[in-house]
Amino acid sequence: MFDNRIAVVTGGASGIGKVIAEQFQAAGARVCIIDVLPNDYFVGDLADQAVLEDFARKVIDQYGRVDYLIHNAKPLTRGIQDCSYDEFNYALQVGITVPFYLTKLFAPYFSPDGAVVNISSSRDRMSQPQTESYTAAKGGIHALTHALAVSLAGKVRVNSISPGWIDTEGTHYTGPDAVQQPAGRVGTPMDIANMVLYLCSDKAGFITGENICIDGGMTRQMIYHNDFGWTLEG
Repeated sequence: MFDNRIAVVTGGASGIGKVIAEQFQAAGARVCIIDVLPNDYFVGDLADQAVLEDFARKVIDQYGRVDYLIHNAKPLTRGIQDCSYDEFNYALQVGITVPFYLTKLFAPYFSPDGAVVNISSSRDRMSQPQTESYTAAKGGIHALTHALAVSLAGKVRVNSISPGWIDTEGTHYTGPDAVQQPAGRVGTPMDIANMVLYLCSDKAGFITGENICIDGGMTRQMIYHNDFGWTLEG
């Protein structure tokens, strides 16, 4: 399906990003990962401009083009009580500036049927306490998606995915954790990877500027005291 295509995945050494990278590889693509964690392609801090430029140079020198660019790197999660000025800015760098700048670096090299997929979060529309840095970054990449889709019209399609609760540890959840969700279970990285590959395929050729929330229906369900085993404690 993606034989000899070039897929770039940020934050591809663990969690959802690792599964995305593995699925591209299984479909025949050549995958270029950049992550602060150890991996076989490029290790570095994405918030460093020089690191991004070195990474982009390596990809283009090696392959000459990019077919699919997946922005998955996870920003820092800190709340208003304990998040410093520098930590908040760092979260925005990883979550928004990096997708913008790496897309800019690769813009002249996208293949005609290429695609960019940004990984946002259902926190772009809902929150828990003390998550401001992460939530702001995810809201930003959601908005950046439609801006890039318009600016890069005719060059590359740009979409985003907002995952809900995705378990990356292989835990089997039962009871209220599962039942509260209309889909009846907690999500898995494959739920996200499947959509990423779809959005990069020809089947999604008429989709750009969109955000797709994959959260088992959780953001569509109203939950009150005593619903689904949940109780409110004052």
